[in-house]
Amino acid sequence: MVVVWIKRDLRLSDNEPLCLAIATQKPILLLYAFEPLWTENEHYGQKHIDFIKQSLVELQRRLNPFNTKILVVERAVIDVLKELQFEFGISTLYSYQESGMLMTYQRDIAIKNWCDKNGVVWKECVQNGVIRGIKHRKNWKDQWVNFVNAPVQEPDLSNASFFSTKVIDEISSKLGSNVDLSTPKNKGLQHGGPWHAKRYLTSFFEYRIRGYNRHYSNPMRSRLHSSRLSPYIAWGNLSVREVVHYALKQKKTANKKTLNAFLSRLRWQAHFIQKFESEGQMEFKSINSGYHSMEKVIRPSLQSAWKKGGTGVPMVDAAMRCLVATGFVNFRLRALLASFFTHLLWQPWQDCSAHLARHFLDFDPGIHFSQLNMQSGETGINTIRIYNPIKNGKEHDPKGIFIKKWVPELRKVPLAYIHEPWKMPLMEAQFINFTIGIDYPKPIVDLEAARKHASDTLYQMKKNEKVQQEGQRIILRHTIPNRPVWDNQI
Repeated sequence: MVVVWIKRDLRLSDNEPLCLAIATQKPILLLYAFEPLWTENEHYGQKHIDFIKQSLVELQRRLNPFNTKILVVERAVIDVLKELQFEFGISTLYSYQESGMLMTYQRDIAIKNWCDKNGVVWKECVQNGVIRGIKHRKNWKDQWVNFVNAPVQEPDLSNASFFSTKVIDEISSKLGSNVDLSTPKNKGLQHGGPWHAKRYLTSFFEYRIRGYNRHYSNPMRSRLHSSRLSPYIAWGNLSVREVVHYALKQKKTANKKTLNAFLSRLRWQAHFIQKFESEGQMEFKSINSGYHSMEKVIRPSLQSAWKKGGTGVPMVDAAMRCLVATGFVNFRLRALLASFFTHLLWQPWQDCSAHLARHFLDFDPGIHFSQLNMQSGETGINTIRIYNPIKNGKEHDPKGIFIKKWVPELRKVPLAYIHEPWKMPLMEAQFINFTIGIDYPKPIVDLEAARKHASDTLYQMKKNEKVQQEGQRIILRHTIPNRPVWDNQI
């Protein structure tokens, strides 16, 4: 038999491992595992598990006409492979490479060792143009462009020799792993699965893209005018190649500037995953080792207030509450949340990592850890951005619509004070029966003093010889040669 191990490729279309498996004309078993290794890790949450289950339900439905299904288990993959090897014998294991956390990398090493010892060939395919083992970016851009422009691979399911549904049910029973794929209804969260992914894809290019550049930073309007494709790409309901091919077909009708902005962000996304693939230690430590000596005192009360959306800073609290409820906030708000935690609260970015990841529906380790390194100002090559939550609120939510939606205790606060309710005169506060510190907390830190401390410290650190040496190393390894270094440039 051959096994197709589904990971972050929860789709049937443009699935190279599945195409390769079908070409062998051998019996095929499709496998998905909710491994305790990652389901019990604090970076993953129920949002992710439900999204995956919804995706699997759709895939099972699409496989019904072919009298097969995915074997879904709640066990370590290596244990399942051992059982399958004993029962049937495995000739080849097919999957995509995964740019995951250290725990999944170590798991993959163990599986590779097991395959080698048991005569099983493991063929891993390139996922979304991220290349394993490269030491520089000299030809990376061209390789990525060639990857996404290659033909979409559609597996011929009717020509596949799948294990029957009956046999898979028997295997599942032997493994003692009957996984319940039902999920609660939650209109606030995007629903998983390729059908929903393509629905978002088409609606984006049909009309939502018109406000893409104009409303990208607006906390309310960006919910409509962003593509909202990131969770579908992160969990593989759509491949980046499928998205690029679909986008390029819109050249005649879409605004060229807007379309190019969208496509550049897809490459920008791949760049960060590639960066993490090359330097996975940034899961735990800053990519620039010059910052490893920087000390921050852990303050649990501040961290707890930030997680609950109770910092006393309206824009920060609204962003956090929205994220926890819906799994989505735009890029600016993500950066604001990370900046507030690492700069104004002066807490280590490692301490906010799990909470953000658990609530980002589109959590992808490669993007997540790369961004936390950058937003905390600890790369040594990017501009240090200490987001001003008051200024951002006034610029991007001038009427306080977003704040009042997610921080309802401020709904009666006059617009003049919606971004700084602690400045409201006592008489006006009494008139609306509002008491700062009781109805809504005072800011948990002195924003100006905290900003100055973070700015002075980080700019001083950037002058450090080791930070600068590391910065040069990072530039040589992760940027295109002979081009100026700008933020986010790849």
